[in-house]
Amino acid sequence: MTDPARLIETLLATPAPSPRLSEIGRVAEVSDGIAIVTGLERALSDELLRFASGVHGIVLDLEPGRLGVVLLGPSDGVRVGESVTRSRKVVSTKVGAALLGRVVDALGNPQDGKGPIKSDTTRPVEAEAPEILDRLAITRPLATGIKAIDAAVPVGLGQRELIIGDRQTGKTSLAVDTILNQKATGVISIYCAIGQRGDAVAKVIGAIRKGDMMDRTIVMSAGDEDAAGLAYIAPYAAMTMAEHFAEQGRDVLVILDDLTHHARSYRELSLLLRRPPGREAFPGDIFYIHARLLERAGQFTPDAGGGSITVLPVVETQAENLAAYIPTNLISITDGQIYLSPRLVRKNQFPAVDLGVSVSRVGGKAQSKAFRAVAGNLRVTLSQFEELEDFARFGTRLDDATRARLTRGAAVRAALRQPERDPIPAIEQLTVLVAAMEGQFDGLTEAETVQVMGALRGLVARQLDRVAKGLADDAPLADADRVTMVALGAKARAKIRGDHGTNP
Repeated sequence: MTDPARLIETLLATPAPSPRLSEIGRVAEVSDGIAIVTGLERALSDELLRFASGVHGIVLDLEPGRLGVVLLGPSDGVRVGESVTRSRKVVSTKVGAALLGRVVDALGNPQDGKGPIKSDTTRPVEAEAPEILDRLAITRPLATGIKAIDAAVPVGLGQRELIIGDRQTGKTSLAVDTILNQKATGVISIYCAIGQRGDAVAKVIGAIRKGDMMDRTIVMSAGDEDAAGLAYIAPYAAMTMAEHFAEQGRDVLVILDDLTHHARSYRELSLLLRRPPGREAFPGDIFYIHARLLERAGQFTPDAGGGSITVLPVVETQAENLAAYIPTNLISITDGQIYLSPRLVRKNQFPAVDLGVSVSRVGGKAQSKAFRAVAGNLRVTLSQFEELEDFARFGTRLDDATRARLTRGAAVRAALRQPERDPIPAIEQLTVLVAAMEGQFDGLTEAETVQVMGALRGLVARQLDRVAKGLADDAPLADADRVTMVALGAKARAKIRGDHGTNP
């Protein structure tokens, strides 16, 4: 047995542990989503605090004698007077391949009932945007599978393209179809739902699973029933997850659906923290919270990982008001916008992409030469048709040339129609557009146009393999290939209508 006297001597000779200072604060006030904490004089901005009730919070306001804290959990369990301690850390989220195929919250915690996520790697949700020297020009396309976008409003890998429109115009559907079209590209997708209803998020998850893309997708949900603090940090957490993959040389697509709810959550928190309200009661830094988020996207140099982060933020307008505060902020931050018009929705034109307002400021550099040759004529044809269509409503007698242009424009617009969850390969898109521009859809009814496009896509899959390979290699569209596409359009039309001319 050990000698007690010797044991005591050993203990006395052991250096005493240094004193450890522990700050303990108290909750002075608590309201919906925020808490006022006193007694933590050394707390830092954006530091994560722990409440005795188990809830965590982020220090957002530093004032003499008090801290404004955003809660990352339900405020019902937080009581006035309970203790609060510092973590000496900033808020972080889980990252890594273990999150693929899972539904998580803004902190990387599982929400799908499939057990814990086996990832010990975490990163702060806030990070500085890469410097200019760490970025490359955008030269590679991100195919959405949607004819109107890939032809006229192209998106490149590393671009920030805004999806904007009124309620129920198909913004989320367009974003989900873009995710589904990445099945053969190797692009990792992150869908971040901010302030969405649970049933809406469930529909998105169901569509991604049905499209067999869930294994390469992370779904993050900060629903309308969750704390406003989680909705506030959710897009930053999504970008953090994307940065982890981009540093490994992967291409990542991030959908932020939508930043209107994000701005409203931040406004709610700011007003509760007694921050001075500005325009439309938003705080003065509302532009900055979105700018520092979206600036983290881009195409990066090999020294910075070599990957890319493409962001498609969604924003909602009211009564087609593009000049509202948050939409104009985001339009100025992003590299272009895809505008979905309710007027086109009323005309049963889906996807309701208004090519007169939509623009891509950098994606054209990444667009293939074949699509670029078709896109210019497509915009001109549609813009002239819309002007003539408005003029023809007055009942004016039209000459044959004007009627022919109206017929051609209506046919081209009908060719841009596309059902949801049906992304189309590039070669099939190009063939349909060339055939429509050359009059193969003129005079067809809506039902006949759908049938002819279906028959044409079937012919393309069997007969244009060589052209498809050239399209993938960015080869220009040869005149002979254009003639072949027109001939296939005539063949598809004859199969449905039984006629052989280019006009009825």
